[in-house]
Formats: sequence, C-alpha cells, structure tokens
Amino acid sequence: MNLKAKKWMFLLLCGCVMSLHAVRVDTLQVYSDKMKRDISVLVFVPDALEGKLPVLFLLHGYGEDETAWSRIANLEQMADANRLLIVCPDGEKSWYWDSPMHPELQFETFVSEELPAYIDAHYPTYACREGRAVTGFSMGGHGAMWNAMRHPETFGAVGSTSGGLDIRPFPNNWQMKEQLGTITEHPENWESHTVYNSLDAFLGTRTAIVIDCGYSDFFYKVNLDVHRRLRELNVKHDFYVRPGGHTGTYWSNSIHYQVLFFMNYFKQHLK
Repeated sequence: MNLKAKKWMFLLLCGCVMSLHAVRVDTLQVYSDKMKRDISVLVFVPDALEGKLPVLFLLHGYGEDETAWSRIANLEQMADANRLLIVCPDGEKSWYWDSPMHPELQFETFVSEELPAYIDAHYPTYACREGRAVTGFSMGGHGAMWNAMRHPETFGAVGSTSGGLDIRPFPNNWQMKEQLGTITEHPENWESHTVYNSLDAFLGTRTAIVIDCGYSDFFYKVNLDVHRRLRELNVKHDFYVRPGGHTGTYWSNSIHYQVLFFMNYFKQHLK
C-alpha cells in the first residue's frame, strides 16, 4: 500500500471512530405554558445512550442566547467524555426570574419546572434532583443560583461563574429595571430578587454549590460577599478565585472545573 493510500485509510478510520462517538445536537422549540410561547433550546446528546444520563443545564449571560455556551466551550466533547446530557435554553434578557412586571417573562418557572419536565419526558434522564445540575455565566450565574435556591427539589447541584449574585449595586444596568421596575419605585422587588438576600434558602437542602469569579471581574466583590455570607450561614460550598475578567476566555476555562465538580456529585449520588 503506497503512502497516499495509507493516508486515505487513516482518514477513513478516523472518520469511523469519530462517527462511533458522535454527539447529537437537538435544536428544539419547547413550549412554555406559563408564557404561552415557544422557547429555543439546544440539547447535546452523547452517543452512548445505554442507561440513564445526568443533566447539566447551562444558562447564558445578558445579551446572549441558547448558542452562547457552544461558542465558549466544546460542549460536544464535554457531553461525550462525561456521558452527560447538556441543555442550553434561551433565557433572553430575563435574569431567569419570573418577572413581577411582565407575564411574558417567566423564566424561573421555565428553567425550574417546564424545561426539566420536558427533558425528562423526551430523554433517558434520572428525573430526580440528584441527577440535575445548573450553572451559568454572568446573568446565567445569577439565574442558576436563583433557581437552585428556590427549587431544591429540581436541582441537586449548582454553579456560578462571574455571576451577578447581588443586583442592587447595578440598578441601571442590563435592563434589570425592565424586569423589576426601578429600584426607587419598587425597592421591594430589588431586595427580594437578589441572590445575596436569599442565601439562607440553601440551609438544610444539601445542595452542592460551586462559585468562581476572576479577580478583575466587576462582579468580583459581590461574589466575595456571597462567599462570606455562605460561610456565616455555615452552608458548604466551593469558592474559587483566579486571575481573569468578565470574558469568554475565563468562562471557557471555568466550565471544565465546574463539570468536574458536578460529575463528582453525580457519581456520589446516582447508582
């Protein structure tokens, strides 16, 4: 066999190996009964479907959509290497709350109730809190913590990277006042919808928590404050700080550490 033939044979064999470990990417429109409309969702499905799969919900930041995480990290490889179902919903600019101002923006209900129910009905999942984790960057880090603390029956593990975990220092940013009203006219909404003020909801839930943020991030201080408050409450959690800012480079590195954290959680709790 000549060199050219050997090269073609090598490429053919590589293609066959890759096809054996292909990850399917499903592009969905999931109907929200509460919002009365479809929401775009990407699902990364590992090829090896023997048995049930744990699920990781990845929430994007402000101004992004369901494709954001796939542009930050290699989700196909991540799903395949870990036998992990990865779900990326479009959270629009919602901050993943049920907005008290807008009935068409009820993303807490979607992320914590409607979407998990849809995923469990259409994929081979464990369908229990111990089989689900949720994390996100920036607005998505806030959304992950918000939904996990308010719905411990849905998520057994939660993460946040560069998360906006206390919204009150930023009353004019990222359209939050569109969701909650202005902080001067509706201060009660701002107090009740910030993660920092609700951290005691984790007491007694045994939720696995991992938080990280770069030293140069404008959210660094609020993340440090959350870490200190969790320590005061004696809520177990992992907290990491590293050089870096509010960037895709930081998040693409962070997600690998968080997936390792979640996989360790799944191995401990799923049989």
